[in-house]
Amino acid sequence: MGKYYIKYGLGIAAALIGYFLLTNIIGLHKYPVLSALNGVIIGGGIFFALKNYKASTKEFKYQDGFQLGLFTGGLATLIFGAFMACYIFWVDTRFAEAILDSWNLNFNKGSLILIISLIIMGFSTSFVLTLAFMQLLKESWNPRR
Repeated sequence: MGKYYIKYGLGIAAALIGYFLLTNIIGLHKYPVLSALNGVIIGGGIFFALKNYKASTKEFKYQDGFQLGLFTGGLATLIFGAFMACYIFWVDTRFAEAILDSWNLNFNKGSLILIISLIIMGFSTSFVLTLAFMQLLKESWNPRR
């Protein structure tokens, strides 16, 4: 199972980084609403990881699929979070201020709050989408007639 979450986790992270760099080239990376597509990217990766794992195993257990979905999304989130931390602290130090100014916060706006919220959103997205996809892909306990 490890090869699945590493393969798809790295793929999701690469897609997230590519999407961010594409929006950066276009100049739209400072609009937080465009990060909604991150959920679609994470969801697609988790779904394909679960679907391919289910096709390759004889017995698809719910807990194995749930673990695979969480590990896939978690790995992608950590890699993307590390990339964003490098980008925010070393490449474009004004990026965090531009994003946090759109949030209308009244306290000292550090860049770390942006990284923490990105990681929390990534893990929560992975959790919710894994729960949803496991409902689609799990084996039914109902007997066939």
